Amino acid sequence: MSSVVSRAAPTEEATTLTPPLTPPAASKGVKEEEPADANIPDNYVSWTIKNQKPRPPISWDNWWKELNYLTISILTITPAIAIYGAFNVPLRWETAVFSVFYYFVTGLGITAGYHRLWAHRSYNASKPLQYFLAIAGAGAVEGSIKWWSRGHRAHHRYTDTELDPYNAHEGFWWSHIGWMLVKPRRKPGLADVSDLSKNEVVRWQHRWYRTLIITCGFVLPTVVCWLGWGDFWGGYVFAGAARLCFVHHSTFCVNSLAHWLGETPFDDKHTPRDHVITALCTIGEGYHNFHHQFPMDYRNAIKWYQYDPTKWFIWVCSQLGLASHLKVFPENEVAKGQLTMQLKRLREKQEGLTWAPDSNDLPVISWESFQEQATKRPLVVVAGFIHDVASFLDEHPGGRHLIAKMIGKDATTAFFGGVYDHSNAAHNLLSMMRVGVLHGGIQHGLDDKRVPPSQRLRVARYNELASPYASSTAASDYEGMLG
Repeated sequence: MSSVVSRAAPTEEATTLTPPLTPPAASKGVKEEEPADANIPDNYVSWTIKNQKPRPPISWDNWWKELNYLTISILTITPAIAIYGAFNVPLRWETAVFSVFYYFVTGLGITAGYHRLWAHRSYNASKPLQYFLAIAGAGAVEGSIKWWSRGHRAHHRYTDTELDPYNAHEGFWWSHIGWMLVKPRRKPGLADVSDLSKNEVVRWQHRWYRTLIITCGFVLPTVVCWLGWGDFWGGYVFAGAARLCFVHHSTFCVNSLAHWLGETPFDDKHTPRDHVITALCTIGEGYHNFHHQFPMDYRNAIKWYQYDPTKWFIWVCSQLGLASHLKVFPENEVAKGQLTMQLKRLREKQEGLTWAPDSNDLPVISWESFQEQATKRPLVVVAGFIHDVASFLDEHPGGRHLIAKMIGKDATTAFFGGVYDHSNAAHNLLSMMRVGVLHGGIQHGLDDKRVPPSQRLRVARYNELASPYASSTAASDYEGMLG
């Protein structure tokens, strides 16, 4: 998301973060604008960080030079008016209802307009809907469409890097509000907004932005409450100032809370997260992990029960013929993202468990050596593996005698149903008692029995797909003692 308002006189270093006060060049008769990122090098991020000089660190000697006084004024005076008014101006129920309503109107101007329509082009909107969203977005006082979208596209393109205008790695408060209170420490990364320069609604809003923020931010809500039910000061304080504070911090939470609170069900490469609390605070923008993976999707929430009024608003507009071409990422690819993260978490859990040794890690023992060593310790052969069952003799549910009579023998047939068809848990437990491999000891047709049930489905990296089980019938020059 983006900042509150532009600077009146941007410095050279801040021009990429500051919207000009004159309309963009794209208009009739002007040469078509070349995308700003058309010729950037492949290593643009690392090259820029290395070669572009950032602003000097903020210190006690220069802090007053580094402040963005216009933004600080807006973000302090507006809540001050709201707090003062809350203690001195009575809140009428009509004003309260209208304030909530206008909060959602101006909030949707940002979420459905600035964000999903213009920054991500996730659907097409008719001219009436575009003008409505442009006017509503101006009422949120967060900068013009072109400026806001330019910063947001840079945020997505350079997420969590120094070229990200509100880099979450700089801390919660920096990404929430700090980045707006001081001059940008370095220029944000290049992002193409040539499409917005050609949009007549975007150009119109950019031209009249100052007038629109005054009119829609304060004049309109004040006049509605005044003419509607005679509450001039209530309209100014609650529908104007207080509502604006809530809209601002709702947007700011997408930059901060959505990169801090929640889960990563689709990808954990970057900081965005999904959480219902963030969704409630941001008019549905809280499923941010999904959004950063599939930014062109008009939805933030894909489940019917997830809170995303912005999605519902866009869908209703499409049913009314005001919106079309709602983009939805292929369900198959969304499912792949979810599965990848599920497998990753299973892999982490898998690596936290102790597994049976495979044949490559065990000595290969002849039948004669096995029988000789079985006279000194309780050894049993099952499916070609030699097991030391000393720790389980007295724990066996069927009694010690059933194991004792198989010491020094091959108990494969008995274990797999001849006497009792043991459970998967029994097979898994037995595999942990392996101490060797019997040379030539695996019976034909029992290859699958060598693998414990818990290891027949395992999460493996692509370079681990070769079978870990060496053939026990292969000739071996090694003859040793069991571990």
